[in-house]
Amino acid sequence: MSPRPLFTRRPPLGRLRRGWGALIMGARHLRSLPILERHQELGDGTDLPAPWPMALVDERTKTIAQGHGPLFHRTFTVRAVDVRHSAADVVDTLSRDLDRGAPPHVVTFARERGEPGRMLVGDEYRVYMPAPWDGPVRVLARTERSFRFGTLDGHLEAGEIEFRAADVSDGVVDFTIEVWSRAGDRAAELLYGRLGVGREVQAGLWVQFCLGAVRLLEGRREGHVREITRRVPARELDGR
Repeated sequence: MSPRPLFTRRPPLGRLRRGWGALIMGARHLRSLPILERHQELGDGTDLPAPWPMALVDERTKTIAQGHGPLFHRTFTVRAVDVRHSAADVVDTLSRDLDRGAPPHVVTFARERGEPGRMLVGDEYRVYMPAPWDGPVRVLARTERSFRFGTLDGHLEAGEIEFRAADVSDGVVDFTIEVWSRAGDRAAELLYGRLGVGREVQAGLWVQFCLGAVRLLEGRREGHVREITRRVPARELDGR
């Protein structure tokens, strides 16, 4: 595999704009802390994600086994009530344009493989982030109410992420983002696993994405955005 490039070739203005957006998102995240309910637990081997479909594994694949340090299994869930749209509606909207749920000027999901306007297994995206690298991902699964990405070579992390929604009752939808991630290399392990900077940036992003999903549902948030983080020691991952 080729080493992860430290810098992309995008124009500096785009990076600076996203950097400014990251500051805005950071401020929003601080303001959202009162509505965030956080739990931390010790994880184990049961926290591993589903394996990649063999047909999607190639030389660019970057699975949990290729990561470094502990695995962080995280879920971010929000309940929307008095909604005007269903769980399938919000997932369909996001599958056609992921930027609809993302904090503006901070993260952009650019399609690199697949047809515009829909999402199919095997499609690829590049997640442009406020950092000196970007995150390539591939669609591993797609259902009416969910889709899942896996990381590719060049991503800061090694892992998977799933976006899903569920109709709880009439006018009530739960939206969840579930993340399984390890640091993609030794440098990232310092920022992500030991210092926790990357994890907090990730939390801020996905909390804001959950709130974006509530807006797309045209409902209102009920209760807190709930975050559960389960840390799985690296020794539990040997040979996985």
